Order: sequence, then C-alpha cells, then structure tokens
Amino acid sequence: MAISASQTTHPEVTDSYARLEEKVLERDQRGASQIFYDLVRARRPLPELVREIVRIHAPYTHVPYHQRLDDGIVRFVNNDHCFLSSRASTDLMKLLKPELAYLPLAQTIWYVPTGLDPWNQLLGKMPGHYVRLYELKFEGKPPLPHVHWSDQQPLAIEGTFQEKLNAWLTLVQRGEVINAYRVFLGLWHEVMGDEARRTQLLAHLVFAGLIDVQDRVLHNRSYTTGHKSYRARATVQLARMVGWEHAGSVLYAGVPDMAVGPRWHSTYEMACLVVQNVLGGKDQDFLGNDGALTPVESLALLEALLSGEEPGYIDLIVALLRSGKGLRQIIDTIQLGSAQLILETGDPNSYSMPQHSYEYCNNVRWFFDSFEHPHRLKLVFVAAAFVNRAAHHQMHTPDNGPIKIESPRGAETMSSHELLQRLDDALMGLRAFEAVNWTAAYLQAGHDRAALVETLATGAAKTGNDPHNQELGICLLEDYAHSTAKDRDRLLLASAKHTAGHRKYGDHLEAYRRFSEAFAVGA
Repeated sequence: MAISASQTTHPEVTDSYARLEEKVLERDQRGASQIFYDLVRARRPLPELVREIVRIHAPYTHVPYHQRLDDGIVRFVNNDHCFLSSRASTDLMKLLKPELAYLPLAQTIWYVPTGLDPWNQLLGKMPGHYVRLYELKFEGKPPLPHVHWSDQQPLAIEGTFQEKLNAWLTLVQRGEVINAYRVFLGLWHEVMGDEARRTQLLAHLVFAGLIDVQDRVLHNRSYTTGHKSYRARATVQLARMVGWEHAGSVLYAGVPDMAVGPRWHSTYEMACLVVQNVLGGKDQDFLGNDGALTPVESLALLEALLSGEEPGYIDLIVALLRSGKGLRQIIDTIQLGSAQLILETGDPNSYSMPQHSYEYCNNVRWFFDSFEHPHRLKLVFVAAAFVNRAAHHQMHTPDNGPIKIESPRGAETMSSHELLQRLDDALMGLRAFEAVNWTAAYLQAGHDRAALVETLATGAAKTGNDPHNQELGICLLEDYAHSTAKDRDRLLLASAKHTAGHRKYGDHLEAYRRFSEAFAVGA
C-alpha cells in the first residue's frame, strides 16, 4: 500500500507516483523502472522527479546506528546510497549526450528498491542489496521496510542565531537524533525568507558531516568514512533543486543521520589543535591565501601523504599555509594523492578506502567553493589525514601497489574515435588496467579532452547495481574541470580505473540495457 503521493496539477501524474511507490515497496525493480520511463516520456520536470524519488525512499533509508554487534562481530550498516545516487545523477547527467541524460537517474530508480531498511536486511528480515552482499537467503513476499526515525515537527529554541547553530551541533555530537532534527527544522522555518542565514544553516549542516571521520582505517570497517558529509551535501544540492519550499522530504532523508552513531570527531580535534597550537588559532589569516604549489612542494606533500606518517604531512601543510599557498591549491594536491591510491588498487574489493577518501576530498573542495564557513581551514588537515590513513591501509592490504601505465600497442595509429571506442569497451568489460592505458593513450595523443570526459562520464552512468560508481565518476570528473594541480590528468586516469575496477554486484549492465531498449538508444 503506497503512502500518499505528493499532489501535482495532473491527477494521472499523481497516480503514477503512487504506483511508483508501490513498486518500490514491493522491491520490483523492473516495474519501478517502467513507471519511471513513462514519467520521463511524459517530460515531467527533473525537480519533480527527484522530489518524488526522495519522498518515496526517505522514511526507509535511515538506520538506528551505523554498526551492529552480531554474536560479538562488528558489522557496518550503510544507508544512504539511494539519496547519494540522486545527487550524483543530477550532476552526472549534465556530462552525457541528450539521449542518455536520464540514465543516471534510471540507475537510481533501479537501485532504490534494493536499498530500503539495510538494518533489517542484515538480520535476514528484508530483501535487498545487503542481503546479496552477505549472501543471506530470503523467500516470499517482502514485508514493509521499517521506519527507524519518523519525520518530526519543528522545535523553536531561544537564543541568538549563532547560539542556536551551536545548540544544534551540540545535540548532533551528543547523538540526540530526534531533538537535533526538530531543532534543525525549527531553524529551517526561521530562515526561509532570509538567504544569508539559510546559507549559514546549510553550511553548518555540511560542516557537521565533514568533521565526522573515523580515526583509524587498517583492520577497521568503514563506519563513517565521510558518508555524513556526502549526505549533507546531497541535502543541500537536492533541496536547492526541488525548491526550498518543497524540500521537506529532502531534509527528512538527510538531516537526522547527522546525529546517528557512531560519531567520530577525534580527527577534527587534531585539526583544531594544530590550528590552535601551531598556527596560533588564526584561521582567518590564511583563508585568503591563493598561492600555487611548486612542483617540488606538490611532490613533497604527495610523498608525505602516500608513504609517510604523522606528523609529516601536517608539518608540510603548515609550512605551505605560512608561505601563502591556497586552501584550494592544497586540497587539489591532496586529491591527486587519493586518485593515485585508486590507480594503485588491485583487487576489486579493495576500493573502499581510496574511493571514500577521494569523495571526502571532493566534498571539502565543494565546501570551499560553496560556503565561507569560519572553520573550513581545519578541514584541509582532516582530508590529508583521511588520505594518509587510506594509503597506510592500501600499503598493508594485498594486491595493491604501483602500476605501469603505457599506451597499448598500435594506439598511436588510431583515431580519437577508435581510442574512445577501445576505452568504452574496456570500461564495460571491467578491464581496469586496460581502461587506464587507453585513457593514457588518448591523453598522450592530445585529442579533445571534452570527448574523453564524456566517454568516462558515460561509462560511470552505464555501470549500475550500486550508485557508488556514479558518485565517484562525477567526483573525479568535476574536480578535473577546476583543479589547479598541474598533474590533474591523473584524475581522468583514476576515473577510468575506478569505473572498470571497483566491485560490482550482479549484472552491472542490466539497468543500462533496459534503459536503452526503452528509449531505443543506439537504434
């Protein structure tokens, strides 16, 4: 039975969204996809499509806690790929040919029925993605997914606006999920007509996500790995897309999770103490830095991140800041280190730490470009710590290490079109190292970069069954577009490597084939 769909001006459209919700709750990927195709054919507005998709899954993609202790064994519980996929889809579609523009969102629709209530999936009570991951068996009609955190009414509190922001963040830190969510909603209603204060509130939301990063990686499962910052960013971007006045379901999907445990703030505490004790607590003195790193400075920082230990990279970043180097220029270099970890990953199951550290760096860069938060300098140190720990993890995990990148034999005689065809074939065939080599050959030949970016974006959009692929695809490509790093081509190589190399589930091209058949793509 569907929960009531949002009303539109067309009753038949409202009915379509109600049927879409029914198919999602029935875990019917094919049925949900067919209804989505019909909505696209009817030219329903993108903000409406996104709003309804989020409304449908929002109650069922929360968990009571991000880890479980089952018979004494710690297990990770994720919950936001449905939400993150919508954000990634709306950005990725801008890089695709018109006939494929809605493919990323079609991948989201394909995934959503499998992503509901992961908490009970891990108990074997619910079908879906995590049942497949842990090889649990499920038969019969699927039960309704459980709502772990219900939607709430706003709560107004006393104080200045800054005091209210601090009170909300304190509730988040203390893990008071319901109270924190209600206070945020109260603040949201308070700032609806005030763009400046709304921007402050949204910046603080993303900041709350960015400071929550676990303090170890090796022999540890990914409990946070920056996911709260990805979720907060998705909340901001999707709320903006659907319209502030229609953003209720988006807030419900994104905000409560900020306070869900476990919460890890020790890495951010390190950054606070470095700024306080080493830089004299003078964040504002360095926020206007805009200097570029020299090749020697860039190489030194990369080596400290990828093969050094604390406090090596910390000391280098402090020195760079003192010499006038910019926050964006430093984070762009840190991104290169994280991209290098993706390139050096061997086993498909070993991408978790490199891909999460990269997406975190991408979110920090976006935060710098989107908000003027007073504590943003400290996030440079958090990002560096994340990459350094990911490097340590990869170094001590089998089948990872340096790779040799070289153009395939005969590549120098091929046209740009032929090179891109070979690249696409390697991406779809999951031949990761070959995909990197074809990308390198294209770059070496000096062909049009826009066509290469489109091919890599299309590859990320085609491969499905877990939206992380789309997230990393768009992260690497959007950073390539604005990176200040001289070696930014490494981001394109890493994009090819990740799309072809990371772990896939089931038939990774099924959703793409169904979309192609529905819209006669390539016919």
